Amino acid sequence: MININENNVVGKGHHRDVYRHPENPDLCIKITVDEKITGRKEQRERKYYIHLQKRNISWDMIPKYHGEIETNLGMGSVFDLILDYDGCVSKTLGDYISTSQIMEPYYDNLLNSLNSLKKYLLEHWIVTSRLAHRNVLCQRDKSGISQLFVVDNIGNAEFIPICNHSAWLARRKISRKWKRFEDSLIKYFPDNKALHKMLEAISK
Repeated sequence: MININENNVVGKGHHRDVYRHPENPDLCIKITVDEKITGRKEQRERKYYIHLQKRNISWDMIPKYHGEIETNLGMGSVFDLILDYDGCVSKTLGDYISTSQIMEPYYDNLLNSLNSLKKYLLEHWIVTSRLAHRNVLCQRDKSGISQLFVVDNIGNAEFIPICNHSAWLARRKISRKWKRFEDSLIKYFPDNKALHKMLEAISK
């Protein structure tokens, strides 16, 4: 059993807390804090990650899943921890696009990285239940933002997940989800004109 405490916290969500693995700083452990709400969601996510493992996908833009582990706070799911070049936990997309001024130095990096993320999800037909500025992390190298990662809400929420077995249907769903993602960014950051310009360029 792994012992974790508040000193290991790297993030807190509505239903799960994320802890840095005390024995491996390159990994994190997600612990449910509201079992009644997220039990079904976690089971679905776990099955989908196993499905992706069987398909032998590239893990370039979603954290690799390493199974379940028992902790002093209950069972946890182990994933790669997304880190910047300096060892700090990568920040969310929302942290970099909250205003035009904050976003401006990263504009080109973000444009290329968002385009790459969209292509990656479509190429590997990876379905998300929801894309949001809070669940996309921006990994930095010394030159700036180098890679985006979707770190939550991975999986198909359909009762009968047909998209898991049809690339064509999955890609149609991904395209719809991406459009909602772009709409949500405009909704949350309506005054960021640079963001609006960038999303227009991605949509072309």
